[in-house]
Amino acid sequence: MPGTELFGAEEKKEINDVLETGILFRYNHDAQRNNIWKARDFENEVKKLLGAKYAHAVSSGSTAVACALAAAGIGAGDEVIVPPFTFIASIEAVLFTGALPVFAEIDETLCLSAKGIKAAVTPKTKAVLLVHMCGGMAQMDEILAVCKEHRLTLVEDAGQAFAASFKGTSVGLFGKTGCYSFDFFKIATCGEGGVMVTNDEQAYKNADYYSDHGHSHVGNNRGMEPHPILGFNYRIGELSAAVGLAQTRKVPYILQKNREHKKILMDELSKVSGISFSKLPDPAGDTATFLNIFLPDTEAAKRTVDEMNKAGVGGFNYWFLNMYHFINQWEHVKNLSVAAKLPIHILGAPQDYKNLHLPKSQEVVGRLISFGIRCTWTHDEVKALAKKIAACAEKALAVHA
Repeated sequence: MPGTELFGAEEKKEINDVLETGILFRYNHDAQRNNIWKARDFENEVKKLLGAKYAHAVSSGSTAVACALAAAGIGAGDEVIVPPFTFIASIEAVLFTGALPVFAEIDETLCLSAKGIKAAVTPKTKAVLLVHMCGGMAQMDEILAVCKEHRLTLVEDAGQAFAASFKGTSVGLFGKTGCYSFDFFKIATCGEGGVMVTNDEQAYKNADYYSDHGHSHVGNNRGMEPHPILGFNYRIGELSAAVGLAQTRKVPYILQKNREHKKILMDELSKVSGISFSKLPDPAGDTATFLNIFLPDTEAAKRTVDEMNKAGVGGFNYWFLNMYHFINQWEHVKNLSVAAKLPIHILGAPQDYKNLHLPKSQEVVGRLISFGIRCTWTHDEVKALAKKIAACAEKALAVHA
């Protein structure tokens, strides 16, 4: 969790600026706030880092996905191609906006593949929700070509890939809209927070309205503002934005250290026969927040996980059995279990979610083990971790050698 490793005086300074004014709300109260606008500053820092024209901060990465979908015009009845490997919020956002998820295959990038998207397209397909997983990026050239061919709106969920890029462009800026998470487990954190980005002015305005009950934010009298559209409350507060501002400024340093540590790990583990790594379409754009290794098959991965648990190797995820990141455990999605009826219950699901056939995704995630990379590790700690992982993998692989 790189962001949480670096809490310090910078975050305290930004928070204290807000506390001294007493204005915790991101809008209005101009006279009392002494020109302290942390949400605005946070958004500007994100724009500067990523090269985005527009950025809009909200209360979470989940609400950022919801804003990104709505701002791109995705709504009730629209079929949206989604991955089976993602944090569950991506799927929830599609369902709660009234759209209909269509699951498609991922590949060794850990993201939707162009082939998978193309196979899932129907005459009713409106959009692709592309999730950039585990700090890396999808194969954007191929995916953009498929979206163009089929006239699909692209929305990017880069919740786990803030500051990742592909050929010099930040992920999140290839589609109509994109978004990032700043929760407690990300490269930069607000505790709870998210940001939607776009290079489209109208999409930005739509997100700005949509996230605050339709308020236009024109003028300095909130009670007299026009309301161009209906919206809801996805606002970020000034205290959370203050933390996000300080954290975003630290991301270049975090990237540097993460990449150094990941290179050491990969150099050491590449010596182990049977270990390979997830595909990075642009290695230079990797955030290096995760080391993603592949074992030869699912059973070998499970044995390696068992060996690592026995050896006390922490800080890893075996997503194949993870309750929130892979479709195998999403019984509430498969059964469409909800507190109140959604449009999908009336319109019907476009797939039988209980009997999906996604063999490539099952194979990829079954072989995958991901390790979170810490920017505060020492060189010796990185070397020691590599040695432990190698020993556990070699022991697991020797079983059927």
